[in-house]
Amino acid sequence: MSIISRIREWIKRMLSKSDVSSVYGIELAITDDMLSAIEDWERMYAGKAFWINHEKGIYSLRLEQAVVRELSNISTNEMTIKISNKKLDDIFRSSVKNLNLNLQRGLASGAMIIKPLGEDKVQFVPQSQFIPVEYDVNGRLIKVIFPEVKYLGNNDYRIRLEYHSLDYEQGLTITNRAFRSFDGISLGKEIPLSDVAEWAILPPEISYPLMLRPAFGYYVNPIANTIDGSYSGVSMFDCVKNLIRLTDTQFGRLDWEFESGERAVDVDTTALKPTENLLTGKKSFELPNLKERLYRGLNISGGSKGDFYHEFSPQLRQADFILGLEEYKREIEFAVGLSYGDISNPQTVDKTATEIKSSKQRKFDTVTAIQNNLKLCLEDLCYALAFYNKLTQSGYEISINFEDSILADDEVKRASDRQDVAMGVMPLWEYRMKWYGEDEKTAKAMTSNSTAEVID
Repeated sequence: MSIISRIREWIKRMLSKSDVSSVYGIELAITDDMLSAIEDWERMYAGKAFWINHEKGIYSLRLEQAVVRELSNISTNEMTIKISNKKLDDIFRSSVKNLNLNLQRGLASGAMIIKPLGEDKVQFVPQSQFIPVEYDVNGRLIKVIFPEVKYLGNNDYRIRLEYHSLDYEQGLTITNRAFRSFDGISLGKEIPLSDVAEWAILPPEISYPLMLRPAFGYYVNPIANTIDGSYSGVSMFDCVKNLIRLTDTQFGRLDWEFESGERAVDVDTTALKPTENLLTGKKSFELPNLKERLYRGLNISGGSKGDFYHEFSPQLRQADFILGLEEYKREIEFAVGLSYGDISNPQTVDKTATEIKSSKQRKFDTVTAIQNNLKLCLEDLCYALAFYNKLTQSGYEISINFEDSILADDEVKRASDRQDVAMGVMPLWEYRMKWYGEDEKTAKAMTSNSTAEVID
């Protein structure tokens, strides 16, 4: 069982047995339904969704990764960050150099925490690996538990709970408690932190009365939680789980169409040499595969024409399967807020200029919402790093900006085409075809100053 699975099972047991209440006297801000959903998203992201069945020819197309990779790339590639304090700026840049990669995991799991580990290192923690305890009225995570599970062998586990509790009036309190477990799932018996060498230097409890912000950056996807109505984050591909299942299954059909349509030649068994088992002396015919299946045994010598050979070469229907596959992909793009062609083949179906612009606007809106939440996360992370480096009173300023090239690219290209029309190097009717989505006949008919002949 993986560490993530153990953490999940451990959380479920705490919920049912009220272990947390007995240890901290608190309730958790997460439900069984939410835990199950997070596990589903993690399995899908890893290409191990419940519908994947290799024996039945259903493999994962890893569309989940494609969705979050595209959103993360666009959200962070043109991001610029400037911090006025050079020391803090250097620390911050070093800490977030792997932001793109880890944001993908956060987009998949629904949320993530960027947690400083001292002065100049951070840990990226996806939603599957932290335990929310309390959110404020704005959905900001102010109380959270970070579990750490160590396997020492022979059914001997150590579990450490790092509990961050923020009170806007009394400040931040961090406690560390350790437990010994024999299965890595149940909490077990509490032990001193010194029982594990790495934990011996950690204080059991420390308070920061002047710290009125979380000691980490918290990112959550800009999606309403309809699973349990809480502030917990929802995966960017949760709304398309069934569509992804249909797409993976459709590709299985397409793959089977090619496999079942392999050309072969049916041959009378008298034309083949049987294989003899040296131990039993029995003769048999083996079913050949791929290029070896060019000849297949078939008892047809008694036919009316006495033919020994028949070619097996069925008509492939791949075009219909591919059209269905691409339609599923476009539905996924629409639902998650991507542009047409981000994961589908843009050549499969013609789109008008209006449809293309609409899909780009949809993607722009999605990415902007992600960037707004990411900005809040990075601002809190910067403050946490400043706190650990005693720079909160340095008067630093942080500036985070994002480019909008999703839409700007089209505007730049359109302006360039207008210049070409003005120079006479591009016909006006061609411009209308490209930017108004008209066919050639309509574009030429609508162009009053075009001398080109209208083509029927």
